[in-house]
Amino acid sequence: MAQTISAWSINPKTTQEASMLHKYLELASTPAVKAARERYGSAAQYAKLDGTLGSDGPVRNDRLGPAEAEFISGRDGFYLATVSETGWPYVQFRGGPTGFLRVLDGHTLGYADFRGNRQYVSIGNSTVNDRMSLFLMDYAHQRRLKIFGRMQVVDARDDSALAETLSVPGYPGRVERAVLIEVEAFDWNCPQHITPRFTEAEIGDVLATVRNELASLRAENDRLRLERELLSRQLADA
Repeated sequence: MAQTISAWSINPKTTQEASMLHKYLELASTPAVKAARERYGSAAQYAKLDGTLGSDGPVRNDRLGPAEAEFISGRDGFYLATVSETGWPYVQFRGGPTGFLRVLDGHTLGYADFRGNRQYVSIGNSTVNDRMSLFLMDYAHQRRLKIFGRMQVVDARDDSALAETLSVPGYPGRVERAVLIEVEAFDWNCPQHITPRFTEAEIGDVLATVRNELASLRAENDRLRLERELLSRQLADA
């Protein structure tokens, strides 16, 4: 299994980055959020990052890089949040083959939307408010990536080429739509309180060595058993 990597090792890397405007925190830091930080004593900690001290100057966490692309390509699912016109948030889990969420460029994600239970809650919400949020989890290594973006849904009949580009070869699901996400910002989360969980494939990787060792021990045991039986016959005939 791959070595555990702390999400905080990716963000930030330098002292300069630590003082740059953090795009995700800027978007998330509404007046009510900043008021909560003031009340609970963390306002100064985030003042340089969330735009409190000004939004001019260089910005970070607004464009996906190699670390984010690698992480996203290794996921087989994600949580998608949208908001209805009545203000109610809605979260659903989208699953599929590993890598079905594609990084098209530093500002664009895309995936094939397969036919499901036909409730169309996320799809409907996106027609009145295209803002959305993604939560991508790697439970085994206690890593998570949050993304703010804008969601565009394209009917497969209207753009068959795009649907084909985002389709997953060999996957049995029927592609009804292509979903494009314009990435506004991202944030790596602290690994604290993420309970490690493992997929069948991840456990299989770890157990492969154990199975090989067990097979070798069984073979050695069978060899010793045969040698013992042969020696017992030789002693009986002596």
